[in-house]
Amino acid sequence: MENSRVNYNLFNKSAFSTGKPFPHIVIDNLFDEDFLSKIEKEYPTLDDLSWWKYNNHFEKKLAYNDIKTLSKNIQEFFSIANSWEFVKNIEKLTGISGLISDPALHGGGLHRIERGGKLDIHADFNYHKVTGWRRRLNMITFLNKDWDESYGGHTEFWNKNMSECVTRVLPVFNRTVIFKTSDDTYHGHPDPLCCPPEIFRKSLAVYYYTHHEDNLDNLEYRSTD
Repeated sequence: MENSRVNYNLFNKSAFSTGKPFPHIVIDNLFDEDFLSKIEKEYPTLDDLSWWKYNNHFEKKLAYNDIKTLSKNIQEFFSIANSWEFVKNIEKLTGISGLISDPALHGGGLHRIERGGKLDIHADFNYHKVTGWRRRLNMITFLNKDWDESYGGHTEFWNKNMSECVTRVLPVFNRTVIFKTSDDTYHGHPDPLCCPPEIFRKSLAVYYYTHHEDNLDNLEYRSTD
């Protein structure tokens, strides 16, 4: 049962709405520990998959979203995150009604960042390229056991004029961060990872959307920047 995998009692609407510099919540142990431990062990190696590779001045990371090719436990995680029950609880947490999950995981799925990798401070793409849905929320769950703070890899939340980092989230095992996305919700981890060569930063990413009343022919798409 999905309920045995998720502790919805940890959803705190007040904590989310008062998050700084924009609405967010950091939750430890949202998912069943044994379940996530299995996923951590099954997380693909560099040679297991044809990863999408991003290597430019803005980002240095790997990503993969063809979930049907992965283990049953990883598939189950994304099934839960995209389920009606989970989405309805996310709506209660955030106060955003009419949320839509994306089983295709456009831009989401598995994210892998190795030593020297980074993701500069940015605002996410605003509309789903295929459906035209408006992007509203990100959920990232980290799978990094025995992660030392000296390795870096913090997810940073910056203020609207990008003059100050307000919140830093260490990517430790079974820590989930859920945050609002808009044109000025700047985030990332700009400092290259300092972890040992055999260690990498691994996470699971899911995005949520809403319908809108805009004319699809006139949407002003913005890429992640």
